Formats: sequence, C-alpha cells, structure tokens
Amino acid sequence: MNQLTHKIQHKIYTQVEDFLGQAQNWKKEEKTIVFTNGCFDILHRGHLDYLEQISKLGDRLVIGVNSDSSVKRLKGEDRPINTELDRSYVLASLAYVDAVVVFSEDTPINVINSILPDVLAKGGDYKIKDIVGAEEVTANGGKVLTTPIVYHDSTSSILEKIKRI
Repeated sequence: MNQLTHKIQHKIYTQVEDFLGQAQNWKKEEKTIVFTNGCFDILHRGHLDYLEQISKLGDRLVIGVNSDSSVKRLKGEDRPINTELDRSYVLASLAYVDAVVVFSEDTPINVINSILPDVLAKGGDYKIKDIVGAEEVTANGGKVLTTPIVYHDSTSSILEKIKRI
C-alpha cells in the first residue's frame, strides 16, 4: 500500500466507536467539527460544491455515509451503485474531508449523538426543523446550517440520464 492510499484509508471509520477517540482529540485541540451525511452514491459536482462550502464552516469536516444496507432500504433494491467502502474512499480522498464514518441505520442520529459536532450542515433543500440531529446539536450549543444549492445534480437524475442512453 502506498503512502497516499494509507493516508486516505486512515480517514475511513466503518463504525462510529472507532472514530470517537479522534473526535475527542479534535475537541481537546478546540477544533470545530462540521458534520454532514448522505449516501454519496455517485459523487457529482453538486456534492463537491456542497462539501467544499461546508468544509469552510469549521476546522474538521466529518461525513457520515450510509452503509450499503441503509442505502438499499432508503433508495431501493438497485442501489447503491458503489459500495460503502468505495464511496467512503472517494470522499476520504478529498483534501477538505477529514473523516468518513459509515453508519448502518437509516439516519445518522447515533453518529451525531456520539460525536456532538459543533456544526451540523445539510443542503438548502432541507429545512432546519427537518434535519436529523438538529435538536441534539443545538441543545449541546452547536449550530445547524443549510447551504445554498448551486448545482442541481443528483445521483437519481444521473442514473435516469444513463438509462436513456
């Protein structure tokens, strides 16, 4: 394994319990932890723009990624296209991503409650009141923010385009 591959894999946590020590270290260092989540099945420009925007909201960007079984329950039997480890690897290879945590539940509430990020972020298509973990983060003194959607790509629309070819 080359040095870059090792550095990328070091950012991936297949269980939240494995990530807690790192999160606690960042908190001791007074680093602001930003958290978001999603399936990120086929990474596209909309994802990249969004992730870059929210990475600027703090010192460390942590992404919760739905496991394969979770994506299948949420999106249907033909999803995910890419495995959880492949999706995590692609996300972890981004310079502005500090950690990727895979979760198997349908929502990231257990991850959020475990790390209690300083900032919980989602895209502008969400209302703050509907964001999973918003109450818990604000009760802990954190912020919940949405960012404008600049590129209206989606994995579903990309898959539809592919089907038409």
